[in-house]
Amino acid sequence: MTSKRKNQIYTLLKGIETGDEASIAVVNPDKYIQHNPQTHEGGEGLAALFKRLAKSSPRVNIVRIFSDDDYVFAHTEYDFDTSRIGFEIFRFEDDLTVEHWDNIQLREGPNPSGHSMVDGPTEATDLDRTDYNRETVRSFIAEVLINGQLDKLANYIDNECYTEHNPRIGDDLSALRSALSGPASNQDITIKYDKIHRTLAAGSFVLTVSEGSVNGVHSSFFDLFRIADGKLVEHWDTTETVSPRSEWKNDNGKF
Repeated sequence: MTSKRKNQIYTLLKGIETGDEASIAVVNPDKYIQHNPQTHEGGEGLAALFKRLAKSSPRVNIVRIFSDDDYVFAHTEYDFDTSRIGFEIFRFEDDLTVEHWDNIQLREGPNPSGHSMVDGPTEATDLDRTDYNRETVRSFIAEVLINGQLDKLANYIDNECYTEHNPRIGDDLSALRSALSGPASNQDITIKYDKIHRTLAAGSFVLTVSEGSVNGVHSSFFDLFRIADGKLVEHWDTTETVSPRSEWKNDNGKF
């Protein structure tokens, strides 16, 4: 079931390149809940989006794809009229997907340590530690990013082998601490995490969906971590502004 669902989502996402309506056969049109505020509800909304995107001769690369119970989550590269990086989450009931979330931003980088927003390992390991790793990341988000307990960074991150893919931050733990400390040391950017909405895990990889703000603007944060020996050793992310409700094309909300 796990491999089948991942293959179905792979086919769905690659359908963006062609606009092929057959690629959305995995979508249950009677139950599908769309959380991208710019996409209309149901399978027909998705088909219309794919047709529109296909006109720009897009390229889609699924860099990583994992499953967690009834969820499949993917890390993706999109080349439309601009190059973008995204995370996609789909919830399944039986053989069909019934709910979707995403978070997409313009590609930037490489970062000060020379890493792109997507390079690095792609295969999950330590599948027997999935739940432990999930809780480790959940605690990190809650204590460090939401509650601002920067003194606990070293409890969670292995500074000797930490790799950072955020385009503005380098690998060193001091760079991360500086970025989280406030606008004076973070290119005049204030980042605030308020709430974790979802934590998905597959062995050594854990994806979190959080809500907060960037310079006071309502934003969504998707953070992907790789865990080794109980420590965070690698991080990828995307940040997206949540559009005003007056601009939404469905009523389901971003989260």
